[in-house]
Amino acid sequence: MKLKALATKAQLNKITIDDEAIVEKYGEPVDFFVQDRISLEQYAQLASIKQEDFGSMIGLIKELILDEDGKPVMDEEHILPTDLLNACMTKVVSVLGK
Repeated sequence: MKLKALATKAQLNKITIDDEAIVEKYGEPVDFFVQDRISLEQYAQLASIKQEDFGSMIGLIKELILDEDGKPVMDEEHILPTDLLNACMTKVVSVLGK
């Protein structure tokens, strides 16, 4: 198989946060989207961020947590509650790390 055959456009994948605490607090599971592949630059940033460098991690995660149209959920005026942000970060790292 040629490597080029595996290089395709990124697709949106739906991720559901259905942790008991989230469902209890918000009344239902919460969905968001991520692309199934990320740029080399984003991959390098994600791989090199140290756990204590929370600011850099948030900056990158903001680019990765998307709505159903592939647009970032968070911007200068819209930010997620801390519990959802933590759950999203965990899911994003889990999904993209595979």
